[in-house]
Amino acid sequence: MSHVPSRVLVTGAAGRLGSAVLRVLAAQGAAVVGLDRVDPGGVETFFTGSAGDVDLVARAVAGVDAVIHLAAIPRPTLGAPEEVFVNNAAATFVVLDQAARAGVRRAVIASSLSITGLPFSPRPAVPGYVPVDEAMPLQIGDPYALSKLADEATAEMVALRDGMTVVPLRFPMLGEPEFLVAEAERHRADPAYAAASLWAYLDMRDAAMACWLGLTVPATGVHPLYLAAPETLSPYPTEDLVARCFPGVPVRAPLPGRTVPIDTSAASSLLGFTAAHLFDITPAELP
Repeated sequence: MSHVPSRVLVTGAAGRLGSAVLRVLAAQGAAVVGLDRVDPGGVETFFTGSAGDVDLVARAVAGVDAVIHLAAIPRPTLGAPEEVFVNNAAATFVVLDQAARAGVRRAVIASSLSITGLPFSPRPAVPGYVPVDEAMPLQIGDPYALSKLADEATAEMVALRDGMTVVPLRFPMLGEPEFLVAEAERHRADPAYAAASLWAYLDMRDAAMACWLGLTVPATGVHPLYLAAPETLSPYPTEDLVARCFPGVPVRAPLPGRTVPIDTSAASSLLGFTAAHLFDITPAELP
């Protein structure tokens, strides 16, 4: 069923994506409850602390009708392995569990393209096929990817136990325009740069809008979705990049021009999502 929330808890509200989500919610007329370790100011109701704090989260979810859970350690290199996994998995469990107990029936959680196991793999890894889709087997070899798998399993639990609808959004690299300028230069200088992330990106504003759509479109159950801009951040033809960086990997659909090697049709079908903020890149041939 469709759902238009009136009051939304946003965890990780002080982060880059959290800040963009707050702007989208304000534009949509939804009241916001923020939660993060640092209060950035500007949010009328804000809870300062950890998303893994049961008592704090219980107070934060009181009276909300939807949750956007973004709080996490975003890379496996930003803490000890046990810290990254336990922090992320515990926070998602606490937020979704407490939200369900409070009667919330709609949530979006930040998953990641890293759930494939490719971006932070401890050993050389290639996708099972391209374009990557939600059916492709995962190759999890790092604590961050494992935490995202646990997050999505927690979503399955609250859906089964409580009837909550949860949309885990498997984001690629996210960035504001100035960040993407620097990243695009790195992609041009080294064709293999970001191969493990499939050369994919998404503007932060589009990621924030996808969070809103995940709360509002007609849906029931759990729907993990890959998102990405339709073209890569690399200037080189995708099929040439795949042939060079992933030799022998099956190519299941044409990848003309700079088409991103991720199948985002499920997100398009469920959310009606289309990236609106695209980075303009001059195409080039592989050196």
